[in-house]
Amino acid sequence: MRHPSGRDGPMEFGIHIADFTWKSGPAQLGPALAAHVRNAEAAGIQRITVMDHFWQLPGIGPVEHEMLEAYATLGFIAAHTEKALLHTLVTGVIYRHPSLLAKQISTLNVLSGGRVGLGIGAAWNEEECRGLGFPFPPVAQRFRELEETIQICLQMWSDSEEPYEGAIWQLERTLNSPQNVTKPYLMIGGGGEKKTLKLVAQYADACNLSAMAEVPTHKLDVLRAHCDDVGRDYDEIEKTAMIAINPTSTPEEVATRVDALSDAGF
Repeated sequence: MRHPSGRDGPMEFGIHIADFTWKSGPAQLGPALAAHVRNAEAAGIQRITVMDHFWQLPGIGPVEHEMLEAYATLGFIAAHTEKALLHTLVTGVIYRHPSLLAKQISTLNVLSGGRVGLGIGAAWNEEECRGLGFPFPPVAQRFRELEETIQICLQMWSDSEEPYEGAIWQLERTLNSPQNVTKPYLMIGGGGEKKTLKLVAQYADACNLSAMAEVPTHKLDVLRAHCDDVGRDYDEIEKTAMIAINPTSTPEEVATRVDALSDAGF
């Protein structure tokens, strides 16, 4: 089948840039990042993603390490690439008003020639939110915000300018001009079995699941069941997985991991 991203073939490779603490230092980060994404694209990388955080994440480095704002960074990357699909992995729904987020995506989609989509999730980093003053509502509220945000984005990316009346947000006119060059690719990140994967079945072009430890075949079974419940064709949804690459990784190790993921349906 043809991927919802418009790309053909059994497996595509992306690079997720999660660490901006580079030896060249902040003053040279722009030129270094530009070279990095150009080299990735030249090597055959078909998508480039960045996280949507403001502090570095535990497990990658100290919170004080360098972190760039996602959408300014995607705009920079768009200017230094030509073909790769670009999106966040993934935007925290609590960081931006839905209409602003929809406008940011469509702006980058237009300026990149249709290469920018939306990766989104319910958010989780309470420490970062408390530190910077972002609201961090209970998980049930965040999932309500997530679904309404997706609905608002999809409406703003359509021909409709009708009002949107949600339980959380009310928009009097969902005008969005200029409109996207291509329908934005919509990924919902996370493996929550009751809510997240159900939203994937209802709305998304793609899911993203962690394969750091093992191949998450069970999550695909859950997604398939949700698709059956809502009448969605399971095969329409692109299944993506994240694996870790480090300086000790070998091509053989990566190939073995990727083969296992491909066999599972990713």
